Amino acid sequence: MKECFLIKAAGLDSSFYKRLREMSLQAAQKVGQPVFYTRYEKELSESAAFFERNSLIARCRELLGDAKLHPAHGTGHCEKVAREAGALVRIERAKRGMPDPDEDLMLCVQIAGLFHDIKRTEEDHAVAGSREVQSLLEAFPLDDRYKRYIVAAVRNHEAFKKVLDSEDEAARLVSDALYDADKFRWGPDNFTVTLWLITEHGRISVRTLFGDFEAKMEGIAWIKETFRSSTGRQYGPEFIDKGMEIGREIYKEMLSLIGDV
Repeated sequence: MKECFLIKAAGLDSSFYKRLREMSLQAAQKVGQPVFYTRYEKELSESAAFFERNSLIARCRELLGDAKLHPAHGTGHCEKVAREAGALVRIERAKRGMPDPDEDLMLCVQIAGLFHDIKRTEEDHAVAGSREVQSLLEAFPLDDRYKRYIVAAVRNHEAFKKVLDSEDEAARLVSDALYDADKFRWGPDNFTVTLWLITEHGRISVRTLFGDFEAKMEGIAWIKETFRSSTGRQYGPEFIDKGMEIGREIYKEMLSLIGDV
């Protein structure tokens, strides 16, 4: 009897989650895309092209693989962070009047973006990840300074943790761009993709998700105050606001679903 109940409950959750996922995508269409994507379409396109053609990036992608990553922070997440961080480097370098060739820094931040969650399943994953990345980069034909930039950016990408001082302005730019691109994912992506991967991987019931949802939404709201680059501070809060709007629609739908049981 108990086994039959568990099977029935699992079936209900599966049906509910299908409805919630579909509704989250509808809500995302309704709230629309963050302005960042239209304002910086050119820089995003340039970063994406660089990402696809660079041989070291290709090597990193071969080394990565979903087997090394948390299911909710897999290659899709890491590649998106890398591409958008590359665009942020190009945007911010011009704003800051920096002389360094931005393709070198774009390479640094895209490598950091690909590897930033390589230890996501471990405690203090940013620290553990920075150590792993330092080891991986030993065989890479990169200037030692650029290797330090990448390692430091991975070390500094976690929210609400102490940020280590950067060795120079270029290192700070790489670190800031990685952080902001990663935190853009706490917007619509969090409620249309990541949330469902987490619930599926953790076999989280709808009732459990419902019980934690409001508190976790409050935590996400704090991300708005943490963006580091001028571009991130200008455009990042909109990502979070749009994500929260989708989240509120999900919560209302859960209220109705649980009320029907």
